[in-house]
Amino acid sequence: MKVHEYQAKEVLSKFGVPVPKGRVAFSADEAFSIAKEIGGTVVVKSQIHAGGRGKGKFTSGFQGGVKLAKTPEEAKELASKMVGNILVTHQTGPEGKKVEKLYITEASDIKKEYYLGIVLDRARECNVIMASTEGGVEIEKVAAETPEKIVKVWVDPMLGLQKFQVRELGFALGFEGDTMKSFGGLIEKLYAAHEASDSTLTEINPLITTPDGKVIALDAKMNFDDNALFRHPDIAALRDITEEDPLEVEASKFDLNYIKLDGTIGCMVNGAGLAMATMDVITLEGGVPANFLDVGGGATTERVKNAFRILLSDKNVKAVMINIFGGIVRCDIIAEGVIAAAKEIGIRLPVVVRLQGTNAEKGMEMLKSSGQNLLTASSLQEAAALAVKASKGE
Repeated sequence: MKVHEYQAKEVLSKFGVPVPKGRVAFSADEAFSIAKEIGGTVVVKSQIHAGGRGKGKFTSGFQGGVKLAKTPEEAKELASKMVGNILVTHQTGPEGKKVEKLYITEASDIKKEYYLGIVLDRARECNVIMASTEGGVEIEKVAAETPEKIVKVWVDPMLGLQKFQVRELGFALGFEGDTMKSFGGLIEKLYAAHEASDSTLTEINPLITTPDGKVIALDAKMNFDDNALFRHPDIAALRDITEEDPLEVEASKFDLNYIKLDGTIGCMVNGAGLAMATMDVITLEGGVPANFLDVGGGATTERVKNAFRILLSDKNVKAVMINIFGGIVRCDIIAEGVIAAAKEIGIRLPVVVRLQGTNAEKGMEMLKSSGQNLLTASSLQEAAALAVKASKGE
């Protein structure tokens, strides 16, 4: 689960990580009040789940989703150009994202910018802390062009972050004296926040030093493990569904694993491996998958019906391919759900069904005798070929 910058800073500040003072605003008037309360120069920052906000451009023509404001009046004027408008960055795609809220924060006196991030290294089965003197730049760009400027420290999950590792990171960034002490305190608190909140990514870009030797998290990004949210109701409450695809939000209500893609063939399968294989074969046959939808091993008639409804709700879908292997789940249960959905919702698109495994023959017979306009196939390749042909109107 992703959260906004201001929310990430709220989480970090609870662990004592130093961050600039700021509050969220939902209107230009609120931006004015907060800027007046903070005093001095403030930064008006668009809050969307995408990077590159500072270099982004609004569809209205206004340039930049992060701006300095020297007075509350200027903050209000900038906010009026951002709130309610669409911001396009290199991560949003050409469609952009609507800015619903702003983060009004005090401006910081920056001596130098750095990068600091914590993420799981799956190959080594432990967290890796990455640091770089190249702050304010996408870490992917640094890794591609100047990888030697990224320092990595792996943290043993049994031992936790050690003092010598803190010093190794600090020396690599060129810190000494009071700045090293400030950095040491920050990184220890940051790592504690990452671990305690079940974060999958904690990124500070930029991390800054001030002229008086302090180290501050100027920006913050955190992602959290969905499977651990039951332990963190306070973090789960931070979820902003307006930043998520409506169909993905709807699917989550029924425990469906759904990810929207850009193609025209809706896919319903059971099992992630089968889903990947199904999408591969569709592509091999010249089609483009419109989604990843896994109904899971314990699929019920009701879950299948809702999955089918969600597939048909995507306006880009021109055909649906259902590919089920009956292991834990029985194929006749899948067939029952498909038929129930077809009767309740109606079939406006070609639907290809392929069933294999437990009660596959019974399920296929149910589909054929249902009176619904359903195409059946005996093999994965045949089903994919039929779906691709149907999606093209052939």
